[in-house]
Amino acid sequence: MLDSTAQSGTVESHPDWSACSDPKPSDHQPGAVFVRCFPRSVVLQTLVCLCLFLSVSQHPLCAADVPQHPNIVVVLVDDLRWDELGCMGHPFVRTPHIDRIAREGARFRNAFCSTPLCSPVRACLLTGRYTHNHGILDNINRSEHSHTLKTFPQTLQKAGYQTAYVGKWHMGNDDTARPGFDYWVSMKGQGTSFDPVLNINGERKQLDGHTTDVLNQKANEFLEQNQDKPFCLYIAQKALHPELTQRDDGSITDPSAAKFMPAKRHENLYSDAAIPRRLNVLDDLEGKTALQRKISGLPPLSQKTGTSDDVIRDRLRMLAGIDEGVGMLLDLLEKQGRLDQTVFVFTSDHGYWYGEHGLSVERRLPYEEGIRVPLLVRFPPLVKAGTLVDEFAVSVDLAPTMVDLAHVKSDQKYDGRSLVPLLKGEHPTDWRKSILVEYNSDTVFPRLDRMGYKAVRTPRWKLIQFNELKGMDELYDVQNDPYEFKNVIDQPENEKVVKQLQAELKRLMQ
Repeated sequence: MLDSTAQSGTVESHPDWSACSDPKPSDHQPGAVFVRCFPRSVVLQTLVCLCLFLSVSQHPLCAADVPQHPNIVVVLVDDLRWDELGCMGHPFVRTPHIDRIAREGARFRNAFCSTPLCSPVRACLLTGRYTHNHGILDNINRSEHSHTLKTFPQTLQKAGYQTAYVGKWHMGNDDTARPGFDYWVSMKGQGTSFDPVLNINGERKQLDGHTTDVLNQKANEFLEQNQDKPFCLYIAQKALHPELTQRDDGSITDPSAAKFMPAKRHENLYSDAAIPRRLNVLDDLEGKTALQRKISGLPPLSQKTGTSDDVIRDRLRMLAGIDEGVGMLLDLLEKQGRLDQTVFVFTSDHGYWYGEHGLSVERRLPYEEGIRVPLLVRFPPLVKAGTLVDEFAVSVDLAPTMVDLAHVKSDQKYDGRSLVPLLKGEHPTDWRKSILVEYNSDTVFPRLDRMGYKAVRTPRWKLIQFNELKGMDELYDVQNDPYEFKNVIDQPENEKVVKQLQAELKRLMQ
């Protein structure tokens, strides 16, 4: 587990004191003979050099060595939980290339999505704006509006960056190029897992193979073609999403949403591995009135309604292709001599349920497994290897962070803030102490009928305030109840906490 770190050191043998004419130092005067044996100027020079060596070996390069306009790679995975990676402590999944980013860069231990739903959070990531501000409110076809979004790649493009988008856009079913990208490879809606039809710079082509592999290839082609200017490559994988079609009204062709299709070479991975489960798969839902409602045609939530082992294995098998793609990108950039001048970001749009609280495909709710995401950043000139960040990071922070790292001026208004101070190892005293998570009701999954909400999460508390369901709000002491078993909103001693969180929620929504 990377959370358990240890430091090791070596003890050097003492020099041969007999080489000096002066007497040996006493136990109370360590180093005295060294001072007597050499001129004072030599001693001072040696100490200065030693201090400089230790400083350079312990810290990233100084500001003068940080590229003014670094290259940028963002790898966005669909529906990847924060705990499904080797570097996050998963007991058997193998993600060596993704883990390398964490090992040689920064790993955020409290990264969250601002809306646990595909289309809205993709807009959050690209614009730095919350869902209620950017207008992509749900998964309904909002293609026309998505062409008007002010994204950070647009800002970088205007500043001279070569920009590329490869993968799933999914803010509407339109596959045509959005403003701000010099190189465009995308698909209609959710796309397919095999032999995808892609819009490649305005021309639709069907390509053979697993979609993850095809997108990895197209990302590498962009890197091979663009070596003269700084670049921004944004890769939005279809994986780990199930195979289905999303209609313009947001409805889907497969209500079970449970058919995950890995590449053929990965079909037998992890076949004998025991699937780990979190304790809250045993939640009896006491106090969760909204989840206890009887929904016509559906069984009540229980251990039986959670995600099956086979589905989880297929998801992790799809992840293997993504890890290979990350390795290809790292290898190519290293071969080109550009890896250490590239900001490499790995993250996901939101999480997924493995039976926690009886849930499976309904990934819109604000429990921890749905809103926590992995966030890894590698950039050696600025980020010390093995950096762990515990401050809150949110989807809306990506855009201002990328613009900040690129040293590009922007008049764009952001709801998020740059993560650069945290990447440098700083701990700003004014850093956020709360995050906003929001979701607007839709009709895709009957179990989530009218469950739109606004939620606020602090280091200790989480308040879930439903927009339409009255008297069903929830409060969790996530510091002492990390699995969110007990809704404590009705406890008299928490009345003041609820009012404070409601006020904070109102502030965050402004």
